[in-house]
Amino acid sequence: MTLIKSISGIRGTIGGTLGDGLNPPEVVMFTAAFGTWIQRRQNRLKCKIVVGRDARISGLMIKNMVSATLSSLGVDVIDLDLSTTPTVEIAVTGTGSDGGIIITASHNPAHWNALKLLNENGEFLSASDGAEVLEIASRNDFNFTDVYQIGSVIEDNGWLKKHIDKILNLSLVDTNTIRSAKLTVAIDCVNSVGGIVLPQLLKELGVEKVLELNCVPDGIFSHNPEPLPENLKDISGLVVSGKADLAFVVDPDVDRLAIVCEDGTLFGEEYTLVAIADYILKNTPGNTVSNMSSTKALRDITERYGCKYSSSEVGEVNVVSYMKRTNAIIGGEGNGGVIFPELHYGRDALVGIALFLTHLAKTKLLCSALRKQLPEYIISKRRVDLDEGTDVEKILRSIKDRYSDYTIDERDGLKIEFDNGWVHIRKSNTEPIIRIYSEGPTLEEADSFADDIIRIVKKKLIS
Repeated sequence: MTLIKSISGIRGTIGGTLGDGLNPPEVVMFTAAFGTWIQRRQNRLKCKIVVGRDARISGLMIKNMVSATLSSLGVDVIDLDLSTTPTVEIAVTGTGSDGGIIITASHNPAHWNALKLLNENGEFLSASDGAEVLEIASRNDFNFTDVYQIGSVIEDNGWLKKHIDKILNLSLVDTNTIRSAKLTVAIDCVNSVGGIVLPQLLKELGVEKVLELNCVPDGIFSHNPEPLPENLKDISGLVVSGKADLAFVVDPDVDRLAIVCEDGTLFGEEYTLVAIADYILKNTPGNTVSNMSSTKALRDITERYGCKYSSSEVGEVNVVSYMKRTNAIIGGEGNGGVIFPELHYGRDALVGIALFLTHLAKTKLLCSALRKQLPEYIISKRRVDLDEGTDVEKILRSIKDRYSDYTIDERDGLKIEFDNGWVHIRKSNTEPIIRIYSEGPTLEEADSFADDIIRIVKKKLIS
């Protein structure tokens, strides 16, 4: 069993012994640490925290423990229950709360869950803030209140609708154009909260017909929830058989968006952000940001409009920091994560859907034809599993020595730039693996970059 503590939150498998996963003692400890951190940050006992969860099986159990723990600190809880990650982020500021907890392991399988922690801006904690929470937890440095100051728990299930309404009111979302296109859209919501909100959103946007796949939010995921090509065969088949114009696929907490074209081919998760940025920059030029593991295509599109592109370290909090620093109008990550600051600073598949449909309807192109208008690169996404205690820094030093003649970016692992592509090697914040992402003009070239790195990694693992 596994427990991982990082700036991405507290993530672990369910079950096992004390300290061996995300089990009741760990849930209480880290929730109490976060609640205490919020109270000290606000310099008052009586604070307010929004709590929401995806539909995975352990979610209700953990939500009840989280709410009870916060209440025992004297913190008031606004319980959104089943909700998306971006909805919780919006609700934090919308309710004037002091922070938020999202109970979701995002793309991880059903036996995982996590506590994702938000500050008063509805944004993920910085590395330094996260370290403070972990330090409080390590010292058990929290006090529970007496019976007369126990916090309240108030249910509020209206924020999915409020989230949709905010999207509909965006200037670049055009429901009349979408409605006139008479689109048929298929969706795969991997048996989580997307099954609740996507049909409602698409109806409000003016989509004529919706074909639903895996939309019962029972948490029994019908396939691996990460929206990778090998997990999207069923939805690709539904698009073709149902004669849909396109399909949207989301992960369990609806912050990542993948797209399937009308012919069943994949638009490419890397290109979700690129296509939406193309639409936004065409209408409102400005700067863009993506992380170091994302496609070069966003840089190309940005520079085509005479604007400035910047890269950040991997992680939503890092992308958001760079977006604020550069006053970017669109940004995100190559995993289908779209961040549109006009709505909020968080990855949001729902706003991504609305912007993409507007773009598609305005161009009057087939989805596959729209994809062909974008710069063409291929990313190879590989991984190497690690044993406990693996010296990742030693591995990275060996790679750096091997490629010392090339331009190397060491902000987040190692990114090596070649004349016709790049490779980025880094330890995952959420899993015991090394991720190796590479990009080139063809899959063969991208794989070649990655294969060379994997050989070095595996040699070091057995040495």
